[in-house]
Amino acid sequence: MTLPKTMRLKGHRTFDYIHKNSAKFYGKLMSLKIAKPNEHILLSHKNIITSENLKIAITISKKVSKKAVDRNRLRRILQENFKKNLCNKINHKPYWLIVNLKARDSYNNEGELLKEFQNLIFKSGLFR
Repeated sequence: MTLPKTMRLKGHRTFDYIHKNSAKFYGKLMSLKIAKPNEHILLSHKNIITSENLKIAITISKKVSKKAVDRNRLRRILQENFKKNLCNKINHKPYWLIVNLKARDSYNNEGELLKEFQNLIFKSGLFR
């Protein structure tokens, strides 16, 4: 279950824009950066330009886990949760979102990870 193409963020200019122009929300396990969309950045990627789309990127550092398998498992868990619970709501604001997992000893407790993810999403005011 991957996110539809119109929902993914890509390109270093997109990430630079979000890092510079975002509202930041911090939790114990992760941080969230939310910025208003800038479609001019996405022109080179030939994305469908609609300002109504909520776009997301989940970044996980090698400091979290050296194994790509573990990082990809965490990314899939967050993406599936986002897609099942949050993406289906029509009342979201069209923003760009980056989720950064913080370096921790272990992320074995998926329930705690998902709970904090949802709390930060709602704390940010992303959904009306």
